[in-house]
Amino acid sequence: MKLSTTFFSAIFILCSVSVSAQFSVSGKILDSASKEPLAGASVFCQNTTIGTITNKQGEFSLSLKSGGYELIISYTGYQTKQVRINSSETNKLELEMIKEDKSMSEVVIKSSNEVPDGWQKYGSFFIDNFIGTTPNAAKCVLQNPEALKFYFLKKSNKLRVLASEPLLISNKALGYNMRYQLDSFIYQYKTDISLYRGYCLYSEVDTTDAVKQNWIVARAKTYNGSKLHFVRSYYDSTLQENGFLIDLLDERDDMKFNRITNPYDTLYYAFIDSTNEAELDYPRKFSVTYMKAKPEAEYLKKFNLPKNVGTQISYIELLNTIGIKDNGYYSDQKDWINQGYWSWKNLADQLPYDYTPD
Repeated sequence: MKLSTTFFSAIFILCSVSVSAQFSVSGKILDSASKEPLAGASVFCQNTTIGTITNKQGEFSLSLKSGGYELIISYTGYQTKQVRINSSETNKLELEMIKEDKSMSEVVIKSSNEVPDGWQKYGSFFIDNFIGTTPNAAKCVLQNPEALKFYFLKKSNKLRVLASEPLLISNKALGYNMRYQLDSFIYQYKTDISLYRGYCLYSEVDTTDAVKQNWIVARAKTYNGSKLHFVRSYYDSTLQENGFLIDLLDERDDMKFNRITNPYDTLYYAFIDSTNEAELDYPRKFSVTYMKAKPEAEYLKKFNLPKNVGTQISYIELLNTIGIKDNGYYSDQKDWINQGYWSWKNLADQLPYDYTPD
Protein backbone atom coordinates (compact mmCIF):
# COMPACT_ATOMS: atom_id res chain seq x y z
CA MET A 1 0.00 0.00 0.00
CA LYS A 2 1.39 3.39 -0.98
CA LEU A 3 0.96 6.44 1.23
CA SER A 4 1.16 10.07 0.32
CA THR A 5 4.50 11.62 1.13
CA THR A 6 2.81 14.06 3.48
CA PHE A 7 1.48 11.34 5.82
CA PHE A 8 4.72 10.98 7.74
CA SER A 9 6.67 13.87 6.30
CA ALA A 10 7.76 14.99 9.75
CA ILE A 11 8.14 11.54 11.26
CA PHE A 12 11.86 11.88 11.96
CA ILE A 13 12.06 15.61 12.62
CA LEU A 14 13.25 16.53 16.05
CA CYS A 15 10.58 18.16 18.13
CA SER A 16 11.21 21.45 19.89
CA VAL A 17 11.65 21.13 23.63
CA SER A 18 12.04 23.76 26.31
CA VAL A 19 15.50 25.01 27.14
CA SER A 20 15.07 24.21 30.84
CA ALA A 21 15.61 20.70 32.22
CA GLN A 22 17.07 19.32 29.01
CA PHE A 23 19.71 16.71 28.35
CA SER A 24 21.12 15.22 25.18
CA VAL A 25 21.90 11.76 23.91
CA SER A 26 24.24 11.18 20.99
CA GLY A 27 26.20 8.35 19.49
CA LYS A 28 27.14 6.21 16.55
CA ILE A 29 25.43 3.17 15.01
CA LEU A 30 27.67 0.44 13.55
CA ASP A 31 27.38 -2.94 11.85
CA SER A 32 28.40 -5.52 14.49
CA ALA A 33 30.47 -7.57 12.05
CA SER A 34 32.17 -5.03 9.78
CA LYS A 35 32.16 -2.13 12.28
CA GLU A 36 31.10 0.10 9.39
CA PRO A 37 28.73 3.00 10.22
CA LEU A 38 25.06 2.59 9.30
CA ALA A 39 23.70 5.70 7.58
CA GLY A 40 19.94 6.24 7.60
CA ALA A 41 19.22 4.14 10.70
CA SER A 42 16.07 5.17 12.58
CA VAL A 43 16.72 6.40 16.12
CA PHE A 44 13.81 7.50 18.28
CA CYS A 45 12.54 7.57 21.84
CA GLN A 46 9.72 5.09 22.35
CA ASN A 47 6.29 6.68 22.83
CA THR A 48 7.44 10.22 22.06
CA THR A 49 7.54 12.66 19.16
CA ILE A 50 11.36 12.69 19.30
CA GLY A 51 13.37 10.92 16.61
CA THR A 52 15.99 11.28 13.90
CA ILE A 53 18.05 9.26 11.40
CA THR A 54 21.80 8.72 11.41
CA ASN A 55 24.06 10.70 9.06
CA LYS A 56 26.67 9.28 6.63
CA GLN A 57 28.99 8.59 9.56
CA GLY A 58 26.26 6.69 11.42
CA GLU A 59 25.99 9.49 13.98
CA PHE A 60 22.90 10.89 15.69
CA SER A 61 21.99 13.38 18.38
CA LEU A 62 18.74 14.04 20.26
CA SER A 63 17.75 16.77 22.72
CA LEU A 64 15.33 15.57 25.41
CA LYS A 65 13.39 16.85 28.37
CA SER A 66 14.32 15.56 31.82
CA GLY A 67 13.16 12.03 32.55
CA GLY A 68 13.59 8.47 31.36
CA TYR A 69 13.26 7.06 27.86
CA GLU A 70 13.66 3.88 25.87
CA LEU A 71 15.82 4.56 22.84
CA ILE A 72 14.86 2.45 19.82
CA ILE A 73 17.26 1.85 16.92
CA SER A 74 16.04 0.09 13.78
CA TYR A 75 17.55 -0.54 10.36
CA THR A 76 16.23 -2.69 7.52
CA GLY A 77 17.70 -6.19 7.69
CA TYR A 78 18.93 -5.79 11.26
CA GLN A 79 17.55 -6.70 14.67
CA THR A 80 15.89 -3.78 16.47
CA LYS A 81 17.90 -2.57 19.45
CA GLN A 82 16.53 -0.84 22.56
CA VAL A 83 18.50 1.05 25.20
CA ARG A 84 17.22 2.72 28.36
CA ILE A 85 18.48 6.24 28.91
CA ASN A 86 17.79 8.96 31.47
CA SER A 87 18.82 12.46 32.41
CA SER A 88 20.99 11.36 35.36
CA GLU A 89 23.53 9.49 33.19
CA THR A 90 26.06 10.43 30.53
CA ASN A 91 24.46 9.41 27.26
CA LYS A 92 27.26 9.07 24.71
CA LEU A 93 26.64 5.78 22.96
CA GLU A 94 28.28 3.48 20.43
CA LEU A 95 25.82 0.80 19.42
CA GLU A 96 26.31 -2.23 17.17
CA MET A 97 23.47 -3.66 15.11
CA ILE A 98 23.18 -7.40 14.40
CA LYS A 99 21.89 -8.64 11.05
CA GLU A 100 18.66 -10.66 11.11
CA ASP A 101 18.81 -14.39 10.47
CA LYS A 102 16.33 -14.66 7.56
CA SER A 103 16.61 -18.46 7.36
CA MET A 104 15.32 -18.80 10.92
CA SER A 105 12.37 -16.45 10.30
CA GLU A 106 11.42 -18.47 7.21
CA VAL A 107 11.34 -21.68 9.29
CA VAL A 108 9.09 -19.99 11.84
CA ILE A 109 6.70 -18.81 9.12
CA LYS A 110 6.51 -22.24 7.45
CA SER A 111 5.76 -24.00 10.75
CA SER A 112 3.26 -21.41 11.95
CA ASN A 113 -0.51 -21.49 12.25
CA GLU A 114 -1.14 -18.44 10.08
CA VAL A 115 -4.76 -17.77 9.22
CA PRO A 116 -4.96 -17.09 5.42
CA ASP A 117 -7.97 -14.76 5.72
CA GLY A 118 -6.76 -13.33 9.02
CA TRP A 119 -7.77 -9.71 8.43
CA GLN A 120 -11.29 -10.64 7.38
CA LYS A 121 -11.69 -12.96 10.35
CA TYR A 122 -9.84 -11.11 13.12
CA GLY A 123 -9.24 -7.57 11.83
CA SER A 124 -12.05 -5.82 13.72
CA PHE A 125 -11.29 -7.83 16.86
CA PHE A 126 -7.63 -6.79 16.70
CA ILE A 127 -8.50 -3.11 16.19
CA ASP A 128 -10.86 -3.17 19.19
CA ASN A 129 -8.23 -4.67 21.48
CA PHE A 130 -5.19 -2.81 20.13
CA ILE A 131 -6.42 0.66 19.15
CA GLY A 132 -9.53 0.49 21.34
CA THR A 133 -13.29 1.03 21.47
CA THR A 134 -13.29 4.50 23.03
CA PRO A 135 -14.59 7.68 21.35
CA ASN A 136 -10.97 8.51 20.46
CA ALA A 137 -10.52 5.07 18.88
CA ALA A 138 -13.50 5.72 16.61
CA LYS A 139 -11.44 8.51 15.01
CA CYS A 140 -8.34 6.37 14.40
CA VAL A 141 -7.46 4.78 11.07
CA LEU A 142 -4.95 1.99 10.43
CA GLN A 143 -3.42 2.92 7.08
CA ASN A 144 -1.67 -0.38 6.23
CA PRO A 145 -3.68 -3.37 7.53
CA GLU A 146 -2.02 -5.60 4.92
CA ALA A 147 1.11 -5.55 7.12
CA LEU A 148 -0.63 -7.72 9.74
CA LYS A 149 -0.22 -11.50 10.02
CA PHE A 150 -2.68 -13.48 12.16
CA TYR A 151 -1.90 -16.78 13.88
CA PHE A 152 -4.33 -18.89 15.91
CA LEU A 153 -2.72 -21.27 18.41
CA LYS A 154 -5.25 -24.03 19.09
CA LYS A 155 -3.43 -25.77 21.95
CA SER A 156 -3.10 -22.64 24.06
CA ASN A 157 -6.28 -21.01 22.67
CA LYS A 158 -4.50 -17.78 21.79
CA LEU A 159 -4.55 -15.33 18.92
CA ARG A 160 -1.14 -13.93 17.96
CA VAL A 161 -0.67 -10.99 15.61
CA LEU A 162 2.62 -9.91 14.04
CA ALA A 163 3.44 -7.16 11.54
CA SER A 164 5.76 -7.29 8.54
CA GLU A 165 6.38 -3.53 8.73
CA PRO A 166 5.61 -0.68 11.13
CA LEU A 167 1.89 0.05 11.50
CA LEU A 168 0.88 3.54 10.35
CA ILE A 169 -2.00 4.90 12.41
CA SER A 170 -3.72 8.25 12.07
CA ASN A 171 -5.32 9.49 15.30
CA LYS A 172 -7.70 12.23 14.18
CA ALA A 173 -9.07 12.64 17.71
CA LEU A 174 -5.76 13.85 19.20
CA GLY A 175 -3.89 15.08 16.12
CA TYR A 176 -1.11 12.50 15.96
CA ASN A 177 0.25 10.18 13.31
CA MET A 178 1.78 7.08 14.87
CA ARG A 179 4.43 4.76 13.48
CA TYR A 180 4.12 1.63 15.62
CA GLN A 181 6.66 -1.20 15.37
CA LEU A 182 4.55 -4.08 16.65
CA ASP A 183 6.67 -6.65 18.44
CA SER A 184 3.68 -8.91 19.09
CA PHE A 185 0.02 -8.88 20.06
CA ILE A 186 -1.46 -11.82 21.99
CA TYR A 187 -5.06 -12.35 23.03
CA GLN A 188 -5.73 -15.11 25.58
CA TYR A 189 -9.26 -16.41 25.12
CA LYS A 190 -9.22 -18.30 28.44
CA THR A 191 -8.65 -15.17 30.51
CA ASP A 192 -10.03 -12.56 28.08
CA ILE A 193 -6.78 -10.60 28.41
CA SER A 194 -4.83 -9.00 25.56
CA LEU A 195 -1.13 -8.15 25.74
CA TYR A 196 0.86 -6.22 23.17
CA ARG A 197 4.35 -4.82 22.95
CA GLY A 198 5.97 -2.49 20.47
CA TYR A 199 7.65 0.84 19.83
CA CYS A 200 5.70 3.94 18.87
CA LEU A 201 6.94 7.20 17.35
CA TYR A 202 4.45 10.06 17.26
CA SER A 203 4.37 13.03 14.91
CA GLU A 204 2.19 16.09 15.12
CA VAL A 205 -0.37 16.60 12.35
CA ASP A 206 -0.07 20.00 10.69
CA THR A 207 -3.42 21.76 10.30
CA THR A 208 -5.25 25.02 11.01
CA ASP A 209 -5.01 26.81 14.36
CA ALA A 210 -8.70 26.19 15.02
CA VAL A 211 -8.32 22.42 14.64
CA LYS A 212 -5.14 22.45 16.73
CA GLN A 213 -7.05 24.18 19.52
CA ASN A 214 -9.62 21.39 19.47
CA TRP A 215 -6.82 18.85 19.77
CA ILE A 216 -5.33 20.72 22.73
CA VAL A 217 -8.65 20.37 24.55
CA ALA A 218 -9.02 16.70 23.55
CA ARG A 219 -5.48 15.87 24.68
CA ALA A 220 -6.03 17.52 28.07
CA LYS A 221 -9.24 15.54 28.56
CA THR A 222 -7.46 12.32 27.61
CA TYR A 223 -4.53 13.11 29.92
CA ASN A 224 -6.57 13.82 33.04
CA GLY A 225 -6.92 10.61 35.02
CA SER A 226 -4.71 8.63 32.62
CA LYS A 227 -1.92 6.28 33.65
CA LEU A 228 0.59 8.89 32.44
CA HIS A 229 -1.07 11.48 34.71
CA PHE A 230 -1.03 9.03 37.63
CA VAL A 231 2.66 8.11 37.28
CA ARG A 232 3.72 11.76 37.01
CA SER A 233 1.56 12.65 40.01
CA TYR A 234 3.08 9.83 42.05
CA TYR A 235 6.58 11.05 41.18
CA ASP A 236 5.71 14.70 41.97
CA SER A 237 3.95 13.84 45.27
CA THR A 238 0.72 15.38 43.95
CA LEU A 239 -1.55 12.31 43.96
CA GLN A 240 -4.16 13.72 46.31
CA GLU A 241 -4.41 17.19 44.82
CA ASN A 242 -4.70 15.69 41.34
CA GLY A 243 -7.59 13.49 42.45
CA PHE A 244 -5.99 10.02 42.78
CA LEU A 245 -6.74 7.59 45.61
CA ILE A 246 -5.07 4.19 46.11
CA ASP A 247 -6.54 1.10 47.77
CA LEU A 248 -4.69 -2.17 48.40
CA LEU A 249 -6.28 -5.61 48.16
CA ASP A 250 -6.84 -7.09 51.61
CA GLU A 251 -4.35 -9.80 52.49
CA ARG A 252 -7.10 -12.18 53.66
CA ASP A 253 -10.12 -11.12 51.62
CA ASP A 254 -9.76 -10.98 47.82
CA MET A 255 -13.02 -9.04 47.53
CA LYS A 256 -11.97 -6.17 49.80
CA PHE A 257 -9.69 -3.18 49.17
CA ASN A 258 -8.33 -0.97 51.96
CA ARG A 259 -7.46 2.71 51.57
CA ILE A 260 -3.76 3.59 51.69
CA THR A 261 -3.59 6.84 53.62
CA ASN A 262 0.09 7.40 52.84
CA PRO A 263 1.13 6.08 49.40
CA TYR A 264 4.66 7.41 50.11
CA ASP A 265 5.17 4.98 52.97
CA THR A 266 8.42 3.06 52.52
CA LEU A 267 6.36 -0.12 52.27
CA TYR A 268 5.34 0.98 48.78
CA TYR A 269 7.62 3.83 47.70
CA ALA A 270 11.30 4.75 47.66
CA PHE A 271 13.16 7.60 45.99
CA ILE A 272 16.68 7.00 44.67
CA ASP A 273 18.60 10.29 44.75
CA SER A 274 21.46 9.06 42.59
CA THR A 275 19.19 8.30 39.63
CA ASN A 276 16.30 10.72 40.30
CA GLU A 277 14.05 7.67 40.08
CA ALA A 278 11.20 6.61 42.33
CA GLU A 279 10.44 2.94 42.92
CA LEU A 280 6.97 1.46 43.44
CA ASP A 281 6.58 -1.94 45.05
CA TYR A 282 3.11 -3.23 45.87
CA PRO A 283 2.79 -6.75 47.32
CA ARG A 284 -0.71 -7.31 45.94
CA LYS A 285 -3.17 -5.92 43.43
CA PHE A 286 -4.16 -2.31 44.12
CA SER A 287 -6.80 0.01 42.73
CA VAL A 288 -6.43 3.60 41.54
CA THR A 289 -9.52 5.80 41.74
CA TYR A 290 -9.65 9.08 39.84
CA MET A 291 -12.11 11.34 41.59
CA LYS A 292 -12.23 14.31 39.20
CA ALA A 293 -14.06 12.73 36.25
CA LYS A 294 -16.79 10.18 35.63
CA PRO A 295 -16.21 7.14 33.42
CA GLU A 296 -17.20 7.68 29.81
CA ALA A 297 -20.66 6.42 28.90
CA GLU A 298 -19.20 3.99 26.35
CA TYR A 299 -17.18 2.28 29.11
CA LEU A 300 -20.22 1.83 31.34
CA LYS A 301 -22.21 0.41 28.45
CA LYS A 302 -19.49 -2.00 27.34
CA PHE A 303 -19.11 -3.50 30.81
CA ASN A 304 -22.80 -3.30 31.81
CA LEU A 305 -22.12 -0.91 34.70
CA PRO A 306 -24.72 1.42 36.28
CA LYS A 307 -24.97 4.87 34.70
CA ASN A 308 -24.51 6.54 38.09
CA VAL A 309 -20.91 5.32 38.60
CA GLY A 310 -19.14 8.52 39.55
CA THR A 311 -15.41 7.72 39.44
CA GLN A 312 -12.87 6.01 37.21
CA ILE A 313 -11.37 2.89 38.84
CA SER A 314 -8.42 0.91 37.52
CA TYR A 315 -6.74 -2.17 38.98
CA ILE A 316 -3.00 -2.78 38.75
CA GLU A 317 -0.70 -5.70 39.42
CA LEU A 318 3.04 -5.07 39.63
CA LEU A 319 4.95 -8.28 38.92
CA ASN A 320 8.20 -6.68 40.10
CA THR A 321 9.41 -3.36 41.49
CA ILE A 322 8.69 -0.53 39.04
CA GLY A 323 10.98 2.46 38.54
CA ILE A 324 9.30 5.73 37.52
CA LYS A 325 10.70 8.98 36.10
CA ASP A 326 9.38 12.55 36.23
CA ASN A 327 8.12 12.45 32.63
CA GLY A 328 5.91 9.42 33.37
CA TYR A 329 8.22 6.75 31.93
CA TYR A 330 8.36 3.53 33.93
CA SER A 331 10.22 0.25 33.67
CA ASP A 332 10.04 -2.62 33.24
CA GLN A 333 6.82 -2.01 31.32
CA LYS A 334 5.95 -5.70 30.98
CA ASP A 335 5.70 -5.90 34.78
CA TRP A 336 2.71 -3.53 34.92
CA ILE A 337 -0.67 -5.19 34.25
CA ASN A 338 -3.87 -3.13 33.92
CA GLN A 339 -7.47 -4.08 34.57
CA GLY A 340 -10.54 -1.93 34.83
CA TYR A 341 -10.72 1.55 33.33
CA TRP A 342 -7.12 1.80 32.10
CA SER A 343 -7.36 -1.58 30.37
CA TRP A 344 -10.13 -0.04 28.23
CA LYS A 345 -7.78 2.78 27.23
CA ASN A 346 -5.59 1.39 24.48
CA LEU A 347 -3.42 2.98 21.80
CA ALA A 348 -5.99 5.63 20.75
CA ASP A 349 -5.92 7.13 24.26
CA GLN A 350 -2.18 7.13 24.87
CA LEU A 351 -0.14 10.32 24.86
CA PRO A 352 3.61 10.61 24.25
CA TYR A 353 6.01 11.00 27.17
CA ASP A 354 6.98 14.46 25.95
CA TYR A 355 3.36 15.66 26.10
CA THR A 356 2.84 18.63 28.44
CA PRO A 357 -0.72 19.84 29.20
CA ASP A 358 -1.28 23.57 28.76
